[in-house]
Amino acid sequence: MPIRIPDLLPAVDLLNGENIFVMTETRAMHQDVRPLKVLLLNLMPKKIETENQLIRMLSNSPLQIDLELLRIDHIESKNTPIAHLNSFYRDFSEVKNNQYDGLIITGAPLGKVPWEKVRYKDQVEEVIRWSQQHVTSTMFLCWAVEAALNIFYDLPKKMRDEKLSGVYPHQTRHQHETLTRGFDDTFKAPHSRFADYPVNIIKNHTDLHILASSKEAGVYLMASSDRKKVFVTGHPEYDAETLAQEYWRDIEVNPNTDIPVNYFPDNSPDNKPSSNWRSHANLLFSNWLNYYVYQMTPFELEREDD
Repeated sequence: MPIRIPDLLPAVDLLNGENIFVMTETRAMHQDVRPLKVLLLNLMPKKIETENQLIRMLSNSPLQIDLELLRIDHIESKNTPIAHLNSFYRDFSEVKNNQYDGLIITGAPLGKVPWEKVRYKDQVEEVIRWSQQHVTSTMFLCWAVEAALNIFYDLPKKMRDEKLSGVYPHQTRHQHETLTRGFDDTFKAPHSRFADYPVNIIKNHTDLHILASSKEAGVYLMASSDRKKVFVTGHPEYDAETLAQEYWRDIEVNPNTDIPVNYFPDNSPDNKPSSNWRSHANLLFSNWLNYYVYQMTPFELEREDD
């Protein structure tokens, strides 16, 4: 079954061109099924690009998904047309009384900004705390992991000396955990962050299960026992050239920016990179949708009256 998205969302034409089955709202109205309701809080600056990446991941599932897009402020975006935001994004006030099967909160370009200095800290915290009563399972990506660990465990941000950028090998820690079902013993995933997540810090200061980690990148994947919270410190949703775009952007600011590790062929930015993490990225999202969302969510999302 496909993912259901607004008829005019740019992802429709893009993903249809990739032979990925997406269903417009108009066509979905003629199907008598209860789709999973998934909310996406998109904090990335290039919102359309991030939409396309995550819709691509969510489409690799036999489940029908009804996706809604959420924003938390109306600050003018340099990278996304205001008409796009006004057409496809909803304010929190419009969704806060709803129930959702899943929520995804993306990363944000806040690498060195302390949590206390984040402009929309209060809004993000409101959504995260709200999710615990209104969402079956929430996936936190990259910067959103930092925010959630602070909110749930009062864990302060730990910074790396240098930015972690590149594609790193990871080891699956629990072979029979449903979220990593089908994963190879070792798999690759991209990272782009200053935050650090050492295994010992997560073990000693949280009750989360560490499901995958890397010697170089630290903890990559962790989850709560009740499956309501999933933390992914990297960017499995990234396209093949996303790290390259970030690298060239960073070069303009700092000509001494390090080349992303294990990324460009022959370690040369002149060579076009390719994705070697896509299969495990698709598997991660499909496992989350199946085992952490679909298998856990009630058939009727509306809560009974008190």
